[in-house]
Amino acid sequence: MDAFRALWVEAEGNEGRVEIRRLSEADLPAGEVTIAVQYSSVNYKDGLATRPSSKVVRAYPMVPGIDLAGEVIASEDPRFQPGDPVLCTGYELGVSHFGGFAERARVPAAWLVRLPEGLTLREAMIYGTAGFTAALSVHKLLAAGVTPQAGPLLVTGASGGVGSVAVAILARLGFHVVASSGKPDAAAWLRSLGAAEVISREETAPPSPRALEKERWAGVVDPVGGSQLARILRAVRYGGSVAVSGLTGGPAVDTTVFPFILRGVNLLGVDSVYCPHDLRTSLWQKLAGEWKPGAALESIVHETDLEGLPAVLEQILRGEARGRTIVRLGKE
Repeated sequence: MDAFRALWVEAEGNEGRVEIRRLSEADLPAGEVTIAVQYSSVNYKDGLATRPSSKVVRAYPMVPGIDLAGEVIASEDPRFQPGDPVLCTGYELGVSHFGGFAERARVPAAWLVRLPEGLTLREAMIYGTAGFTAALSVHKLLAAGVTPQAGPLLVTGASGGVGSVAVAILARLGFHVVASSGKPDAAAWLRSLGAAEVISREETAPPSPRALEKERWAGVVDPVGGSQLARILRAVRYGGSVAVSGLTGGPAVDTTVFPFILRGVNLLGVDSVYCPHDLRTSLWQKLAGEWKPGAALESIVHETDLEGLPAVLEQILRGEARGRTIVRLGKE
């Protein structure tokens, strides 16, 4: 089948114009591997891609979707053969290179990860970039020496994609997880993922004129950023670490040096887009095995198709999304 469907975004003012369009494989960008996409997933960045004013997409028109999972149908690289199950997250996918919101994709072979044993294509996209970012955040905290014995670990934005997967992974690893969410109705669900406590956004880091607060958190997974991060840093325990991966709370962090020079706090940047391939592969192996949260993985997922995708993208931009949404594009 040469013709296929894709979500097509064109620049039309600040809003952009979104439609489902039929394309051919001749429309696909350069790359060594062509893939029949089975699933993609929805991330905040994908919502931003429908807004030209966000400057996320390099040039329009664009097929968004920073994640995809499917089967190889043609390959110029000997590492991949037709029928191989693969996944792709990050790099330039859905930003300057047509992405995963299409039934076909063509990408550079260097971007691909072979689907690890223990994961289905669907499960890989339940994780997607958000789940991979959660895993990379956990990896960074563990590498910095944060242990379950060190004290409670805070997850901000816990009802979102990164936060919910982080809660499930950390609970599986034996941490006392405190989940912070702005959605009061998510408390029972977050406890089902393994959160020992659920607190409101206001309780997480109340405004204070102090440079330092009482030591509270041994570690933090923070996909929110902004002013909340600045307040959280004041309450991190001596030698504790904060893995920051997002900016839904804003890009500016107004803080002092005191948490760093008086308590030795580590601020760890998490970039899942250009994560080295060896580490990327290793973390996907963990997500398929020892870090896989089992039944909790299914509890965080919603499913849509191409027709329902525009509404989901609007929802995630409004901050109304919970857990993960995957996009069904074929039959696994």
